[in-house]
Amino acid sequence: MADTYVDLVNSGLGKQLASKLGLPKPAKLRRYRPGSDFPEGSVLVLGKGQAADAAAHAMLAWNLDVRRHAQEVDRVGAVIIDYTGLTSPRDLGKVALELASVLRKLRAGGRIITISRPAPGIGTGAASGTPAGAEAQDPAVAAARQGVVGFVRSVAQEMRGGTTANGILVADGVSADAPSVVGALRFFLSGRSAFVAGQFLTVTDERGDSTVDWDQPVAGKVAVVTGAARGIGAQIARTLAHAGAKVIVVDVPAAGEALARLANELHVSALQLDVTDPGAGEKILDLAAERYGTLDLLVHNAGITRDKMLANMDQGKWDSVIAVNVESQLRITRAVLASDMMGERPRIVCLASTSGVAGNRGQTNYAASKAAVIGAVAATAPLIAEKGGTINAVAPGFIESEMTAKIPAARRQISRRLNSLQQGGLPEDVAQTITFLLSDAAGGINGQTLRVCGQNLVGA
Repeated sequence: MADTYVDLVNSGLGKQLASKLGLPKPAKLRRYRPGSDFPEGSVLVLGKGQAADAAAHAMLAWNLDVRRHAQEVDRVGAVIIDYTGLTSPRDLGKVALELASVLRKLRAGGRIITISRPAPGIGTGAASGTPAGAEAQDPAVAAARQGVVGFVRSVAQEMRGGTTANGILVADGVSADAPSVVGALRFFLSGRSAFVAGQFLTVTDERGDSTVDWDQPVAGKVAVVTGAARGIGAQIARTLAHAGAKVIVVDVPAAGEALARLANELHVSALQLDVTDPGAGEKILDLAAERYGTLDLLVHNAGITRDKMLANMDQGKWDSVIAVNVESQLRITRAVLASDMMGERPRIVCLASTSGVAGNRGQTNYAASKAAVIGAVAATAPLIAEKGGTINAVAPGFIESEMTAKIPAARRQISRRLNSLQQGGLPEDVAQTITFLLSDAAGGINGQTLRVCGQNLVGA
């Protein structure tokens, strides 16, 4: 369902009325389009060190106008900040104030990206399994590193015009020019990250491929998408197919007609299957073997809601949500990892939710299931790493879909505005993020949960 308010406040009369009445003025976001994917204007690289040099080198190869001094730029499309050498919280300020001096020059749809090291045992760093080196144990170093997180998330809330701020955390022992550091930089610069704000990706090892074709990042890979008949699942299938993958779309028999239409549209294979079937994993593998002889990518998108306040919850509603949203993922993942069908670099992405991060009124069962997905991803990461692969989760916030279209109108409008970008995301925002995480450009990113929520301002 389209957000007509965004169109209204970006038109002449609507823009004037919004200004006079003090109404939110969400910008039209710069989304991924082949051939025009970078922000307009120069890219300013601040800070000194290997990360700054590596970022500048990569972006010059992408034919971007890279500058190293704030006074050199008039039109800024993006700012990259190297914070990898922090030793004290005092070190944060100089570069932060350099950024402040150019903020008014930022173009619409701009990007601010920090590259830093994670603080051990805290938040994002702990979830990534980051090794706690001797240097990182120093309280001053840890304080400075964690300070970057608060800085980025606050900057993201101050941005306007569809500009976002995000960070790349480079684990201790991983070089600042590792392939997936370059891949994450490209992702955050691009329109693929349009609805990702105030978030961090941790690069945990040196794996990955920085030479991936950005327009066809999963070319030739065989991908399975569950819950694919409609909504976000259908868009994931479309995006992967357009990005070069051979897709198998999966959904329940009751959605067979919609699934067949999608398969015919994309000229791909379809499988009618209930993911809670104890043999679902084997049936998926059998079809992949029959059609393609291998399976490279798996997207666990199938999910349901059975919302009720906890006082009104019953066993059936609770159990069905857990069964579909998390137990099916665990069972299918086990089958896939035990099989010899997976390619050399297997990649799995699981759909979580911001409800699983922050909770949500009336969704105790759903939030529990999605938090469980996040836990399962973190625990599975070392198991799939042994096979040369990765598993990550994507946690969407408010996304314009058939599900959110059923929310009462007033609540829907409020939900759209409660993030830094002041609008709902689109299914393609989720699909583009998943496509990146499935690509070899993200081969050094494992066990992460990335929120695609516009930096939702409610909860954690």
